[in-house]
Amino acid sequence: MGVFAKTVQEPMFRIMDLDFSEEEISRYARHILLAEVGGTGQAKLRAARVLVIGAGGLGCPLALYLAAAGVGTIGIVDNDVVELSNLQRQIAHTTARLGMAKVDSVAAAAREINPLVNVVPHAIRLDATNVSELVSAYDIVCDGTDNFPTRFLVADACVLSGRTLISAAVLRFEGQLATFKPHADPEGPCYRCLYPEPPPEGLVPSCAEAGVLGAVTGVMGTLQATEVLKEILGIGQSLSGRLLIWDALSARFRLIRLRRDPACPLCGAERKWHDLSHHAEGTTRVCFV
Repeated sequence: MGVFAKTVQEPMFRIMDLDFSEEEISRYARHILLAEVGGTGQAKLRAARVLVIGAGGLGCPLALYLAAAGVGTIGIVDNDVVELSNLQRQIAHTTARLGMAKVDSVAAAAREINPLVNVVPHAIRLDATNVSELVSAYDIVCDGTDNFPTRFLVADACVLSGRTLISAAVLRFEGQLATFKPHADPEGPCYRCLYPEPPPEGLVPSCAEAGVLGAVTGVMGTLQATEVLKEILGIGQSLSGRLLIWDALSARFRLIRLRRDPACPLCGAERKWHDLSHHAEGTTRVCFV
């Protein structure tokens, strides 16, 4: 555990139930056939708790695929309602649910796909007073926000709570994806090793300002779901220490190596921050892609 030994809280360890009903065996048959998953892997998925921050363009496909895969508990955070402009990319919502709380809309869609999973809506605005308790209640945290203060708040809370963060971002025709778990990967960076500070306000436009091709959010949200499943199952190569960049217009994927910053105030050897007091009180309005 290294420098995190005093603050990191271990994820909840649960006894996996390897007994499956006939419905579950039929529902997850294509998973169980995979040697890398099997019955034990499916039991891991059923025991897992994943927090999806944002019921927008990234969070919608992410939550739906996690539900379809049989992830046992899926928390969804968003404090907004469904608007007509969301439907171009936020595929869990429908025209009939305009005005409905986004967390309830995504929860309804996820339950329609798989009523066996527990979907927990959190219709709250994240800030420094509530983020740590929420993050600590889950094993893996997925960030799909379009708001730098909230991105940094969530990333810092994940490091301090010892939770794996899978972060995706999109803008116009490009997407980025990375996994951050410095508590488990001695060489793995945290989010602040890549981005030490939020950019000045107005320097990087939001999707609401610059636009985004709807299908790009679907691809990145699905890739995000894939990385979540890999982390739960412990298969394949983690994206920890790597940044995946996708340019949709050129149909090109790139992988960039990320390195831990020894001087990082959050995960470095002489860390300066041991709580979230370095965050301003409250955050700006949370926006989701």
